Amino acid sequence: MPALASENSARIVIGRERRSDVAAREDLLDAAFGPTRFEKTSERLREGRRPARGLAFVARQGGQLVGTLRLWPVVTATGHTGLLLGPLAVAADARCHGIGAALMWQALYKAKTLGHRAILLVGDAAYYNRFGFSAEKTGALRMPGPNERARLLACELVPEALSGARGVISAAPSRLSQLVQQVSPLRHIHCATTEPAAS
Repeated sequence: MPALASENSARIVIGRERRSDVAAREDLLDAAFGPTRFEKTSERLREGRRPARGLAFVARQGGQLVGTLRLWPVVTATGHTGLLLGPLAVAADARCHGIGAALMWQALYKAKTLGHRAILLVGDAAYYNRFGFSAEKTGALRMPGPNERARLLACELVPEALSGARGVISAAPSRLSQLVQQVSPLRHIHCATTEPAAS
């Protein structure tokens, strides 16, 4: 797991989020964004869902959770698939040690390794430009609610992954819902073939 040096004696380690991290993660997000964080448009794409498999990260220092970053499967109206990044948060007393950047680089590396094609986020271009994010490919995309268009940014992990992408960004169907959709027509076929023959 990637580790960072800090002014403290305890090193900072970037790793996968564990179930036992949930309470500490939520406390960190509350401290970083306050109670209005659930009102953000990005939350509409996260609520009631799990992050993409293998793409929820935390930073730990001396056993304490000091950073968090998660990515979520999304799809555009034109069928372009990708990930929504966020929220990214670092504990107030652990900032200025490169934790946020370390979480970002780990997320980008892992997402590409797992075969994802593009990442979207809502944030400040001045910070996220260094990681390859820009508004170049998001002009025709919209979040499912109010947001500043200039803050909708994207990073293509595969060249031209968002070429032609347009319309509203929505939560990608879960694997379970996709299976249900595939099985539903088969249920009708099964019922039709098991009707008793007319006498």
